[in-house]
Amino acid sequence: MDTRELGAQRRADGRPADPAGGEHAAVEATETFLAHRKLLFTVAYELLGSVADVDDILQETWLRWITVDAAVVDEPRAYLVQIATRQAINRLRSLKRRRETYVGSWLPEPLLTTPDVAADVELAESVSMALLLVLETLTPTERAVFVLREAFGFGYDEIAVAVDKTPAAVHQIAHRARRHVEARRPRRAVTASQAEATVVAFRRALETRDLHGLLAVLAPDVVATSDGGGIKQATPRPVIGADRVARFIVGGLAKSDIALTVEPTTVNGSPALALHVDGVFDGVMALHVENTRIAAVYFVRNPQKPDPHRIRNAAHPAVKPELVERASGDPRH
Repeated sequence: MDTRELGAQRRADGRPADPAGGEHAAVEATETFLAHRKLLFTVAYELLGSVADVDDILQETWLRWITVDAAVVDEPRAYLVQIATRQAINRLRSLKRRRETYVGSWLPEPLLTTPDVAADVELAESVSMALLLVLETLTPTERAVFVLREAFGFGYDEIAVAVDKTPAAVHQIAHRARRHVEARRPRRAVTASQAEATVVAFRRALETRDLHGLLAVLAPDVVATSDGGGIKQATPRPVIGADRVARFIVGGLAKSDIALTVEPTTVNGSPALALHVDGVFDGVMALHVENTRIAAVYFVRNPQKPDPHRIRNAAHPAVKPELVERASGDPRH
């Protein structure tokens, strides 16, 4: 069923609308959806950490929105976020059960972001691998409340509708979630420009399999987490400590006959390196840099998580919460 067919059904009393009116309503509804699509994408991504699942949430949100009588909606932005949040909470409950049986460590799907996003430390942190992993320790409702309140500044009344709680209950949940996250939040990373020299040195050591070069840029208590999804080789649990991490990286590249290509990029607001082995994409390493040392390495090798260079995003918009967009045009894709 296409947009015009769905729009023709838009009547609050359930009776068929006239074709011309239905088509006009559908066009207006779709234009409103697209105007807030970046915001909806970012909300859903911060809740789920999976671009593929976010696509499903956006499609479902659009399909529900297109049947709503716009005349009874006072604030389309809040209404759309409420629809997307409810769908994301339901999806997150299902994902949490699946992630309990995930082979090895689970990492969020890498999201390609523009350099100016990385330059804004607060904005970059909201989609960082480090924070998304902390959010994984919250319940679905706690995560939704935290994201909507802390990252997007929604009011307690608006959030209450989205999570089907009273404003008083939402206030308590927000306080509990904020305290939980603050206790586990990693130290704030430096900006991309401040981290540039460290990333360049790490890349050079990676390309040359230089153990001492790696040790020079890794923090003493660095943590390396790799996600192969049970398909590609990865460590079953995080590797901790500069010496172990350096040997883990060099050991993984020990074959002298492989052709390794390392390309700088930016994922989830942080500096990263895309690795190609013998011309084939192998994975992406997102780096968390504190001061002049790398404090965390997130290596995503799971081939079911797309090559981040294929993830399209819009230029950094003026409104901070509306951060990224995977595609334009038909809102179902």
